[in-house]
Amino acid sequence: MTTDLLPALTAHVMATAHANPRTCHCATATLAAREDATVVRHAGTVAKAHAPDADPAELTLRLTVATRLPGILLPPLTPTPTELHGRLVTHWPYGTPVDPDDPDAAPWEAAATLLALLHRAPAPTAVPPMRGPAKAAHAIALLRATAPDHPATAPVLHAWATLPPWARGEAPMPDTATLCHGDLHLGQLIRHPAHNGPWLLIDVDDLGTGVPEWDLARPAAWYACGLLAPDEWHRFLTAYRTAGGPAVPPDGDPWTALDAPARALTAQTAARAVTKAVAAGRPLDEVERSLVDACARMGPVCPPAPSS
Repeated sequence: MTTDLLPALTAHVMATAHANPRTCHCATATLAAREDATVVRHAGTVAKAHAPDADPAELTLRLTVATRLPGILLPPLTPTPTELHGRLVTHWPYGTPVDPDDPDAAPWEAAATLLALLHRAPAPTAVPPMRGPAKAAHAIALLRATAPDHPATAPVLHAWATLPPWARGEAPMPDTATLCHGDLHLGQLIRHPAHNGPWLLIDVDDLGTGVPEWDLARPAAWYACGLLAPDEWHRFLTAYRTAGGPAVPPDGDPWTALDAPARALTAQTAARAVTKAVAAGRPLDEVERSLVDACARMGPVCPPAPSS
């Protein structure tokens, strides 16, 4: 992130939120400050500076989807991005995020229902492919570049090598019609209007058409690794099926559909964990170790591949 982006984005969101920001006394908060995303809130307006390589045409298409599916995705305040310091910036209404300090209140049913609705919705405009496999491949490439000799790298790369080419971003996905979020986790939900509104999905950076199983893969991987309680996984899966989600059979074993995507998300998350630990010069913590151990246990992926 360039050193002048954050203050510029802060001034920008204040000007967007108010006709005369000089008379404003509202609080401003930095919600994220990463290389791939800087997010600032002022009053009820949020401005997001997207990754430096974000494509303006593709991002505009994704914003169009959010605008046309308002009961599923949070609609943007403006339908097209603007440019600030060489970064594309989008504007959004503020909503209340999931409380990370209250895991018992995690909205697993709402997340699953929204995914099912998204997966069942016809794409309202042409959109690029969902970016999940490409992001996973990037995490693996970064692991190879930054931690080639770390003892945890070998099992992660072995697990990655067992995946089908589409899950490694090396071939087209077998489903090219289903609308997918691409990066589902609880941080991608907010209540809007704030505090008591319905839950909605946010963050369209990875949204596109592709394999809907990918959107279930992170909670499936956490459950398989022992990081998500069986009751929470059951609530999530049951809500998705009840809402008619097409990624898994309506009953019976879901793992014939979820196996490859869940393995891919496990390898991606483990790769990121090792990369971060190496950058910080620290050993893996217990959760990170469990992800690497899960990679070490992986054998070949069993067919069939996800259906289109």
